[in-house]
Amino acid sequence: MIIPRGILPKEIPQTDPRANYLAHKDEIDRAIARVLDRGRYILGPEVEAFEREFAAYLGVEHVIGVGSGTDALRLALESAGVRTGAVVATVSHTAVATVAAIELAGGIPLLIDIDPATFTIDCGLLEHALRTGHVNAIVPVHLYGQPANMHAMVELARRYSITIVEDCAQSHGASIGNRKTGTFGAAAAFSFYPTKNLGALGDGGAIATNDRAIAERARLLREYGWKERYVSVIPGMNTRLDELQAAILRVKLRHLDSGNARRREIAAAYTAGLSDSGVTLPARVEGTTHVYHQYVIRSKDRDALREKLAARGVGTLVHYPVPVHLQPAYARVERGPLPETESAANEVLSLPMYPELADDQVRGVTREFAG
Repeated sequence: MIIPRGILPKEIPQTDPRANYLAHKDEIDRAIARVLDRGRYILGPEVEAFEREFAAYLGVEHVIGVGSGTDALRLALESAGVRTGAVVATVSHTAVATVAAIELAGGIPLLIDIDPATFTIDCGLLEHALRTGHVNAIVPVHLYGQPANMHAMVELARRYSITIVEDCAQSHGASIGNRKTGTFGAAAAFSFYPTKNLGALGDGGAIATNDRAIAERARLLREYGWKERYVSVIPGMNTRLDELQAAILRVKLRHLDSGNARRREIAAAYTAGLSDSGVTLPARVEGTTHVYHQYVIRSKDRDALREKLAARGVGTLVHYPVPVHLQPAYARVERGPLPETESAANEVLSLPMYPELADDQVRGVTREFAG
């Protein structure tokens, strides 16, 4: 199919979780029916099976399913020993959930600027913060599916005796060498929001760790601190992955690698098609596998470009238009200068990205940049 430049015959959404459901509809419907027929809806055999399967996929000993990615990060921090008043370094160019979870865990966020090429934490600035102040933990965010510089961060954590808890909400299946994100720190948090590379049909999240003590504490925290029903041994909360979402995630986990491979194909087509467009394209980092949760370009005329694409039927989103430190609720958060963060917020634009995008749709998107 040849699509002429101009208004596309059908609007292309920036993301489309329904398309992913339809791609695996028969498997998902059977999984849902299995749960309904069994009559067990919370923390049952589907959750246990998903936890085992996702742990095996990541290469970790333990996965603990919870109600959301935010809860996963909060409980990962608490279980890894981050206590009230602990200073936790992270970034401002992220979903607000990253900073919200740190505060929910009792931590004090310290916002570090980003590397403008990868949009992940600048390890040079992080080292300066560690050298000049008291920091207890780091939350690296593997933003847009691009792994942060974990080798450098692990060395910094070793040198300064601090804890790493990875935010993997956008990096399901991403890797550094042969090692997946979520396996470098004391613990990691994943989100299964419907638009994620591994997305549920509702909310969900998980904590991953190789530390038995962290896993045991996280399991207690997710359900009132119960070791036995109705008896709390520590104060906990209610954040449980339900059986329906776990059954759906088991289906989608089987297709995660093929979906990520398709995302990389789409990214390669965008990169080839936009090489002379005048926009800044995503960086390629040697030795890492980017899973393109988003394909994010940069443009000095971002807003005008977005309006032009919208008029021609191309959906886009801005991830994220207002850095956390410029949002009213977080204006008090401790930070240094964040010029790269603020520049990115004014320039980034996420193009359509999901495995079900057809080749002709991808070509149609790139054609809209001409003229």
